[in-house]
Amino acid sequence: MIGKLKGTIDEIGDDHVLVDVHGVCYAAHCSGRTLSRLGSPGEACVLFIETYVREDQLKLFGFMTALEREWFNLLQSVQGVGAKVALAILSILTPSELANAIALQDKTAVSRAQGVGPKVAVRIVTELKNKAPAFAGEAINIGLKQELGEGVASAPVSDAVSALTNLGYSRDQAANAVAAAMKTAGEGADSAKLIRLGLKELAR
Repeated sequence: MIGKLKGTIDEIGDDHVLVDVHGVCYAAHCSGRTLSRLGSPGEACVLFIETYVREDQLKLFGFMTALEREWFNLLQSVQGVGAKVALAILSILTPSELANAIALQDKTAVSRAQGVGPKVAVRIVTELKNKAPAFAGEAINIGLKQELGEGVASAPVSDAVSALTNLGYSRDQAANAVAAAMKTAGEGADSAKLIRLGLKELAR
């Protein structure tokens, strides 16, 4: 089973890359985000590989990080999500952005991916919400975001996030700003203070 490829980029296609490893070219299917970060033909590359073996085919999927590969497999545990849809989601969301979207129950962010309809998006954020923290990677404030997504965050926190969102910031940006504000203001701060400090964070 192939777990990682180290070689030279031979060719980059619409949905795959050919990696030359000592004269043998391997075709690895990748997300659009991964393909855009690979470099140019002739340059060295390293890809984490997920190998699919079927009766009629052997297919390789390539990822820039092991975490991205883990999300690829985790997404496919959801009914209606296959390899193609999982790659489409990873084309528009980084692993940390995906963890944040699931924690916040932000089905709109997930449904931006090609092939992800409203029902599948709901299944993804619902079924994976308890698994997101373990796969969060660089995602921060995941606990607070889960509270917001589940509607159990305190009133000042919810109000502050809502106010910042109404000002045009994304829910993820607002949640990060309020979490940072809470570290400064303390747990008992009211919404007005959290909004004020949150705006300072967003202005940095």
